[in-house]
Order: sequence, then C-alpha cells, then structure tokens
Amino acid sequence: MIAWPPKAAPRIQPIGAERSAECAAIHAASFLHPWQEADFEQLFVGPGTVADGAIEEKEERLAGFIISRIAADEAEILTLAVAPNWRRRGVATQLLAPHLAALAVNRASSIFLEVEAENAAALALYANFGFEKVGERKSYYRAAGAEPKPALVMRRVLL
Repeated sequence: MIAWPPKAAPRIQPIGAERSAECAAIHAASFLHPWQEADFEQLFVGPGTVADGAIEEKEERLAGFIISRIAADEAEILTLAVAPNWRRRGVATQLLAPHLAALAVNRASSIFLEVEAENAAALALYANFGFEKVGERKSYYRAAGAEPKPALVMRRVLL
C-alpha cells in the first residue's frame, strides 16, 4: 500500500462576501440548522465582522472558516466550521490562533462563544485556547426528533 503525503496546510487569510457560497456549503455539512448563502453575504458586510478562511492551495477552495463580530470592546465567535475532508488536520486550530490575535488588534478585550455541551472536540479546542465556561443555555440546540441539547457559554480574556 502506498502512503500518500498529507495535504499541505491551508493558508489563513481574511475572507469576505466572495466566499459566501463556500461558507454556506461547509456550514450545511457541519450544523443541523445551517445558514444560507444570503446569511453569510449579509454578515460579511455588517459592521464589526471579522472573518478568516483556511484556503487550500491547489484549487484555492475554502477548507474552513471562522467569523466573529466585535461590538464595543467585546467579540463573539459566531461560527467556526471545517469542510469534512479537512477535519482532524488541525485546521480549526490554524484558524483560531490568528483570528484571536486579529480580534485583539481590533481592541476586543474579551471574546465569547456558544458551543454544544456534548461537542468534546470543540470543547477541547476552546479549552486549549484558554476559553472558560461562564454559563449554560439549556435546550439551546434543537434537532427534529431529538432531545434539545444545552450550549455552554465560554469566554476568553484577550487583553
């Protein structure tokens, strides 16, 4: 059996509305209630939005993305998603590190997010970046035919 080398790490760069369709497709493969292309288009042009994408080099496609919004001195990660064929390759980590730095440069002193309480991979990722649980939203995530699941509210001080 021939072992192929792993795909080269994608480059991280700011993204905008030109990537809305790709973001919608990745979001649909990642969440039960995905956002539509128009949702991303509106978000990208909204005030305080900071968005970064992981761009694979060969075909210049989006491997993953993270979008936050800054209001006053606080930021919130609105969504982070990685394309299925790029998962378990460190893309989320590669996205989060420079994204947090960009939020700090934009004078966000703390950042919040919500994550499904049972999402062990996401919880580990955020814990590795210093996020701490500050609250819980019961029955936050809902799926047809399933019990609603709680979300943890997490926070990290940036400055």
